[in-house]
Amino acid sequence: MFEPFALLAAFDVWGNLLMAGIAVAVLFGVVIVAAMGRYGMLWLQAYMCGADVSLMSLIGMSFRQVQPGMIVTAKIMGHQAGLNIDRQRGMSTARLEAHFLAGGDVTRVLRAIIAAHRAGIDLDFDRAAAVDLAGRDVLDAVRTSVSPKVIDCPEPQRSGRTTLSAVAKNGIELRIHVRVTVRTNLLQLIGGATEETIIARVGQGIVSAIGSAETHMEVLAMPDSISKGVLERGLDANTAFEIVSIDIADIDVGENIGARLQTDQAEADMRMAQARAEVRRADAVARQQEMTARVTQSRAALVLAEAEIPAAIATAFRAGQFHARRSPVQRAERFEEGFSLIDRTGRQSQVQVVGR
Repeated sequence: MFEPFALLAAFDVWGNLLMAGIAVAVLFGVVIVAAMGRYGMLWLQAYMCGADVSLMSLIGMSFRQVQPGMIVTAKIMGHQAGLNIDRQRGMSTARLEAHFLAGGDVTRVLRAIIAAHRAGIDLDFDRAAAVDLAGRDVLDAVRTSVSPKVIDCPEPQRSGRTTLSAVAKNGIELRIHVRVTVRTNLLQLIGGATEETIIARVGQGIVSAIGSAETHMEVLAMPDSISKGVLERGLDANTAFEIVSIDIADIDVGENIGARLQTDQAEADMRMAQARAEVRRADAVARQQEMTARVTQSRAALVLAEAEIPAAIATAFRAGQFHARRSPVQRAERFEEGFSLIDRTGRQSQVQVVGR
């Protein structure tokens, strides 16, 4: 009795499942068509070039904000150059995406690896990526390693000077322009010193070598001995470069620094002697003024003593302690006057004449 209804219910369930399956298939087809419309050309390009990039990887790059075209181009470059782009041990898509997300330049790293591979230099992806993330130009480092570059010492753009100044033992200044040929040491590129250190060390070595020479003529006669001596000191230790050669491009004779220093010393000694003489002159003048003051003081004391002489004479006369000395004629005349002098009042004045 209920069999028709059971068949109808079973038919409805299977119909719903069929409709759902069709909807899912249509949706999947739409997604595939949309993905093929957007990434089909990239996937086809990668597939035809053997770059080994799946369609799902291209779709996932969009969600991870990675540029799919750059990754595909890098993979194609690596494959065409003969690099290992295996997913397990080679330069896989995931490693390229990781380097891009870390802020690295994927294209420049691939170009550096290809250049090193062509030159026979051992440079893997991990080392190149580390150099790039450290802020160094890995492609320029590989080019410098293949084709050494020349550094001017001193560098005019940075120091504003074109020559080094060094003085030999005889006091003569030499002005030297040096060119240093270096190549990149890829093994020490991470953590190694830069060009500024090379320039400073070479300049220090040149100045020290010239300062050890007895005369400037030795340096002018054999300038290569200076460059060879500096090169043997191992100035490229712990740097990102290897010094190939040190060449003296130009050398000129400057001033006589020793004579100028001696002249300056003589002038300084003369000024010191003048200062000491001025001190002695000032002491003599002060002594002279002191003696003049003493003379004036003595003269004042003499005047005071002379002023007391009349009073002392008068006192001596009054006390009878001072006698006048007369000549014999004067004593005789005074003696005669004593007898003849009579006072008008009738009294005789007695005058005592004392004489010798």
